[in-house]
Amino acid sequence: MDALAIAGIIISLALLIFLAYKGWCVIAIAPLVALLAVVISAIAYGNDPHILANYTEIFMGAVATYIKNYFPIFLLGAVFGKLLELSGAAQSIANAIGETLGDRWAILSVIITGSILTYGGVSLFVAVFAVYPIGAQLYKKVGIPKRFLPAAIALSSFTYTMTALPGSPQIQNAIPMRFFGTDLFAAPVLGVIAAVIELGLGYIWLKWRAKKAMERGEGYGDHKESFEDTEKFAGKLPSFWLAIAPIIIVIALNLVLSKLYFPNTDGAYLEDYGTTLSNVMGTWALILALLAGIIFVILTNRKRLGGVIKPVYEGIKGSFLAIFNTASESGYGATISSLPAYGIISGAIVHISGNVLVSTAVSTSVLAGITGSASGGLTIALTTMGDQLVELANNAGISMQALHRIAAVASGCMDSLPHCGAVITLLAITGLKHKDSYVDILIVTVVVPLIATAVIILCASAGIQF
Repeated sequence: MDALAIAGIIISLALLIFLAYKGWCVIAIAPLVALLAVVISAIAYGNDPHILANYTEIFMGAVATYIKNYFPIFLLGAVFGKLLELSGAAQSIANAIGETLGDRWAILSVIITGSILTYGGVSLFVAVFAVYPIGAQLYKKVGIPKRFLPAAIALSSFTYTMTALPGSPQIQNAIPMRFFGTDLFAAPVLGVIAAVIELGLGYIWLKWRAKKAMERGEGYGDHKESFEDTEKFAGKLPSFWLAIAPIIIVIALNLVLSKLYFPNTDGAYLEDYGTTLSNVMGTWALILALLAGIIFVILTNRKRLGGVIKPVYEGIKGSFLAIFNTASESGYGATISSLPAYGIISGAIVHISGNVLVSTAVSTSVLAGITGSASGGLTIALTTMGDQLVELANNAGISMQALHRIAAVASGCMDSLPHCGAVITLLAITGLKHKDSYVDILIVTVVVPLIATAVIILCASAGIQF
């Protein structure tokens, strides 16, 4: 009976991957495939499936909890990114870096531009839209084959700025805070090590690949670009320093609040709210930092924005689909984890190694690969296995800081498989197909992060846990 129940979970996951790859909305299919696993489990063990109870109490309960915990971050992050985009700040940053580094460093220009935007809190989707026109022009001018451009954008936005660099406000770096009582700057040394590996190896790979292709006579290619005119802000762009100032504000204020202010305040009153200061101070710091960044952009770019209502409204709208997609994956994970057979599977994953850091990396990476989402896989892994991982880490003398960083970095390893929504969107924006560019995307967003994860696990196991 266990075999049938486990098969039901595998079938459910396979359907989720297949249908998501085909473009079906995760919000619609996640509850359906989760309840399919519930039905198969009931058949295997001879129980009543209680379909409606599983849907309203388990699936939707987890969805509601996820939204309660993370909606402010999604909301404010989307508004902040939209304001940077519509004010021309994102374009100004991209232009300045491209002009400073010059043609010889076209690939690195694309990577640095995307890195600054995503590390500053801009949604990776916004970063793709902002960087692509600049990258396309640089690649075409230098004669670098366009097929390498998606991988450069992915390296800048889908890897180290998303999960490794300490202080990154991306949701993948924020999720572990609530489970481990940490903040966005957890284990900065491990994070920097992972970031250096991902940036270094990723850039070396892309540079080598482009050089070989150009030596064979391959050029940019005959591509009809579909992006908007990059001169639409001509004469209206904010200066580079004015454009980057809100990003600096977000990073700096988040650091001050999470490291200096909140840790020194009395959080005893939070017992009345059923939580502790360590559980919420990371989220609170990020909320206030993003609010400060938003206010700064509005005050310094009112004329460029042409009003505040429209960009704020568009940002709010953009946050809805993102959080409900991820929250639905959280609901799916909660439903699956409630099944008896999942205990068998999770037990095998958690104890796949005697090293809790390896178990953490494997569980988050595998589930991120299954769902095609770093945040979705990370949420499912920590929701279902977090307590076990914390207990094992405490018993082994592993710090929560190290656990946070390894979980975050590992979530960015297998998330970029072909069915990943971000990969599909990236290829659509650049007008390319999987057969054109996916091999290089795979190397820089899957293979290289796996190497980085292995290295920081070795470092943490050797005593470097900060």
